[in-house]
Amino acid sequence: MYLIIDVGNTRIKAAVYQNDSLLELVVFDKKRIISEIKKIVKKYTIFKGIISSVATISKFKMDKLKDVLPIVELSHQTKVPFKNNYKTPKTLGVDRIALVSAAVQQFPKENTLIIDAGTCITFDFVTKEGKYLGGAISPGIKMRYKALNTFTSKLPLLENKEIENFIGDSTDTSIHSGIVNGVCNELDGVINQYKKQFNDLTVVLTGGDTNFLAKQLKSSIFATPNFVLEGLHTILIYNSKND
Repeated sequence: MYLIIDVGNTRIKAAVYQNDSLLELVVFDKKRIISEIKKIVKKYTIFKGIISSVATISKFKMDKLKDVLPIVELSHQTKVPFKNNYKTPKTLGVDRIALVSAAVQQFPKENTLIIDAGTCITFDFVTKEGKYLGGAISPGIKMRYKALNTFTSKLPLLENKEIENFIGDSTDTSIHSGIVNGVCNELDGVINQYKKQFNDLTVVLTGGDTNFLAKQLKSSIFATPNFVLEGLHTILIYNSKND
């Protein structure tokens, strides 16, 4: 069995895999990482683990984790199943590395655009030859709501909400339209840009806002909330075979 640990900006996801099957997914606060991982290791016979961290994990906690089980700490130096053509590989987020790894494993020989709708919205493109070219980074939905509230004196802080009409008839509905309608048009627009250059494009939508956005997009997509975890599992298996 393998343990996959995805450390986000606010929460940690820990997934137990047996072969290619997900046995259990646990979500918890970053402060409880050591105690929660110990519980999982005690419950299952874990052979090896991998950790991806977009937020800071102290060296002390990382050393503690490595005392609990053999663990791969994902970085730009980790072996991955694709060719990285990013000009600044050291700055490429580990979550994006995981997403591309999942894409080449699940959609081999397909031009694939992965959209991760979370704190930020990231776009990552890998060719059918397995070459990662890069993509884009944009503010996420919650970040946009917070920006309107933070950088103005009177606009309220709202939660994301599906819009009934793109023409807002109040301050609240205007904010919802500006953000939600704007994000959906941004995503559809970017997808169409890629389709103009790559006719046989596969599009994957993942991240915390997957379910909220999937039904509102005009483009045909594969919606899968746990694509990062699947990519980390792919990287761990890839490295285990190449040890």
